[in-house]
Amino acid sequence: MPESVPAIRTHNLQMQYAATRVLDDVTLTIDRGEVVALLGPNGAGKTTTIEILEGFRVPSGGEVSVLGETPHTAGESWRARVGVVLQSWRDHGKWRVEEFLDYLGLYYTDYATPEVARPWPTADLLERVGLAGKTQRRLDRLSGGERRRLDVAVGLLGRPEVLFLDEPTAGFDPQARRDFHELIRSLSDLDTTILLTTHDLAEAELLADRILVLAGGSIVADGTPDELRHRMSATASVRFRRDGELHTESTDDPVGYLRGLFARPGEIADLEVRRASLEEAYLTLVHQVETGADTGPATLGIPPGPEPDPAPDRVPATREET
Repeated sequence: MPESVPAIRTHNLQMQYAATRVLDDVTLTIDRGEVVALLGPNGAGKTTTIEILEGFRVPSGGEVSVLGETPHTAGESWRARVGVVLQSWRDHGKWRVEEFLDYLGLYYTDYATPEVARPWPTADLLERVGLAGKTQRRLDRLSGGERRRLDVAVGLLGRPEVLFLDEPTAGFDPQARRDFHELIRSLSDLDTTILLTTHDLAEAELLADRILVLAGGSIVADGTPDELRHRMSATASVRFRRDGELHTESTDDPVGYLRGLFARPGEIADLEVRRASLEEAYLTLVHQVETGADTGPATLGIPPGPEPDPAPDRVPATREET
């Protein structure tokens, strides 16, 4: 795929189940090598969006391209270039780790190229994901964190150019979640585009280069964690004690406010300047969308772009959900 072609692109992506419109206008572009988190409230359509990008669902309308092809019509050679880590896997617990990966790896043999050797050698892959000492462990004897490492190994087995992670740490305890985050960060040298969905704002901030917020059927915010914090919350809270008395002020210009504060007489102590956290900014945004408040693109980090080419004929959905 040429470097100029985005890894993932959608325009006016739509999905409708019977009378329920889940996705109304999902338009996004993700370049090669980016790590992007897709956030949104329950029912926003995150999993539906991921499943369309993976080729498991046919959209009701709009355009979708992953690695230059339409996922639901792409062939096996395309699928060999895409990795998927689901929320959970169903497999036989009596398989041993090494034989399980060896067996799955047979699928990728026919799709090796001079540029990309497939599958990833099992021993090297297990070393990479931190399971080098578990090659003969049965799958049903793995801990939750070990099982998730194996799930990632399955997703990486074909050396994918795009890796999808759907709620990768759902149900994890804090240590397992930390281990998983370290694993994903260690993959930064693979030049693999990663798109993950999560409800964990701290996880998104830790792992992602960019954050997309899906609400009301559309992408309503797009930017780095810092950009979203600043664009969604222009004011800062300044807290301090003057001559022993506590003061808290909100200001759009904290630097100017502090200059004026220090120019006035009186002893200043316990000074704290705080902007909204990513979680606070996210909750504010979702509330605005759900209550119909103004959420113009200029304030949410989605710059206006040129008019896209007309969309091709829409493909009707073949599956419905209630």
